[in-house]
Parts: sequence; structure tokens; C-alpha cells
Amino acid sequence: MSDLAVVNFAAEPGSVELREIPEPAIGPDEVLLEVEAVGVCGSDLHMWQGGISWTMNYPMVLGHEFCGVIREVGSHVTGWKVGDRAVSETSAVIDPNSPLSRRGLYNLDPSRQGYGAMVDGAMRRHVPVPQRILHRLPDQVPFAHAALTEPCCVAYNAVINNGQVKPGDRVLVIGPGPIGIYSGLMAKFAGAEVAVAGLPGDAARLDIAKDYGCTPLTDGVKEWAQERDGLGCDGVVDAAGASAALKLAVEVVRPAGWISKVGWGPQPLGFSLDPLVQKNVTLQGSFSHNWPIWEAVIAMMASGQLDVGPTIGGTWGLPDWHEAFETMHSCKIVKAVLTP
Repeated sequence: MSDLAVVNFAAEPGSVELREIPEPAIGPDEVLLEVEAVGVCGSDLHMWQGGISWTMNYPMVLGHEFCGVIREVGSHVTGWKVGDRAVSETSAVIDPNSPLSRRGLYNLDPSRQGYGAMVDGAMRRHVPVPQRILHRLPDQVPFAHAALTEPCCVAYNAVINNGQVKPGDRVLVIGPGPIGIYSGLMAKFAGAEVAVAGLPGDAARLDIAKDYGCTPLTDGVKEWAQERDGLGCDGVVDAAGASAALKLAVEVVRPAGWISKVGWGPQPLGFSLDPLVQKNVTLQGSFSHNWPIWEAVIAMMASGQLDVGPTIGGTWGLPDWHEAFETMHSCKIVKAVLTP
């Protein structure tokens, strides 16, 4: 038996194609998940375009935002059965005995290997998943929505765990991509007044942010940040990654404020961090997520509090992966979803 898969086969731009691969086998602690939906991440687009700043194995099946139905259960798996709906985390391989894993911070374990980068991902029909990263998917959460659990968890970690947002705060999110928009939502849920900043070409995505109750900005960012008392906004989420975004964050955050940096970018900064020191600002990195974050986000989806529907710009079958990537890359939509 074989599967069709979206495969990144080299580091050069455009090195992604649809290939036929063998259907995978599972280990005793794994289930075989039949993929119902897999989100296209900005990192998938970066790998397609080349010029990434993280380690990759090649060739590699892309896709790390996924959910589906269990079709086979390993001999050591308990509590799961064929037919169960499930959504999976991304930490395909970890060292369970590392000090970080023992603290529940396996997302920060240096030996961690993630789907779609170091371990074949989910842009295919079937994917093996360790029981330890499976979460039950409530019936009321559609598969296309559940596939976006992962980026929502990234945003939750950046804003709720690694930010310092409080009710009444004024929070600026830089970058209206999926993580930026979901970060704006999380800050809204925490009681903040939120603006999402982008470029004129981001108009369609900024409209979604506006529909979620955030103020869309393509200019006047500093003015918005200083509206209350001239000192700047309480917190900034850098969801863009470019060095210019962090420079702007340092400029507009108020003294004793905070910056949560979740966006990746390989460029050197090219500016002084002295204002960060002078203003006594907390600069916090934020990476990935862990079990309790997933449970919280799934509960928010199941209750209806978190509705990712407006961010889904369309669904495509695997043979149409290129159209999905192109449409999302054009910034006409926030998220594309593939349905293997």
C-alpha cells in the first residue's frame, strides 16, 4: 500500500512536490492516524521557498498541524481504539528522561524532533503518532478547525504563558499571519485592548483581525501605542520575526513593559538594545507548546469561545497543495487546510 505525500526534498527554493510513499507502519506505543485535515503553516511556506533558519531532514513529508481518525492501535497503547477522533501535538520524538521533559517542558528538550522538519509529517493519508501526544477531539469540533489547534497553542503560549497580559492592558501584535491573529485573540480573551499591525498588502488578513475585535493598523502604530498616556503600550507580541519588527516593539513598548517574541527570523538585528535596558523591558522568547496548553485550547474550541472558522480561507486536496500554498503565500487568506 502507498500514500500520496507533499515532500520537501532539498533546501533549494521550490523543492517540494507530490510523491508516492509507502504507507507507514506503527510501533507498539503508536497509533496510525488517518489524516482528515492538516493546516498549512508559515514554516511550510518557508521550506517551500527555501532560506529557512532551522535544521531539516531531507526528503521530508511536510505538515505538523493535523487531526484525524485512528485506524490502527499499537500493542502497548491503552485508552484508544479504532474510530476515535484525535488531534496530535508536534513533538514526534523527545527524550522522556531529560530534565526539561520531566518538568513537562518537552517542547524545549534539545533532542526534540518535530513533525514536518525532522520526522515525516502529516501531508499524507496516514501518519504514525505516539500515544503520549494524542488528544481527544470532541465531536463538536470540525476536523478543519481542529487542524488549527497547533497554531492556536503557539499563540496561547506566547501571550498567556510567556506574555504578561492583564485585563485593561493595551497590547500590540506585529504581524497579521495566523500566529499574529491568534495571538491577538488570546490577548482579547485575557481582557486586553489589542491592535494588529501589518503592511498594506496584508489588508485581507487585517480585515479578519478587525472582525475579531482587534484594531487593524498599517500606519500610526506609535500613535496607537501612546494614545493613553504617551508612554507606550503595555505589551508587544512580535509574530513577524523580521529584525524591523523587534526594533518597532522596543520603540513602542512602555517602560517596565514586556515583549513576547514568537516570530522566527535569521537576520542580524542591526540596532542597539540599549532602549530595552533603559526602559527596563522584559524580552521573552516563546517556542511551541505542551500538554496543558493543548487541553486548554481544545476546551476553548469545544465550548465555542475560540472560533477559528473565519481564518480558514479554503480547503484543498493533496493534489492541489501548490494552489493552497500559493493562495496562503499571497496573503489573501490567513490559513489554508489540506484534506488528504
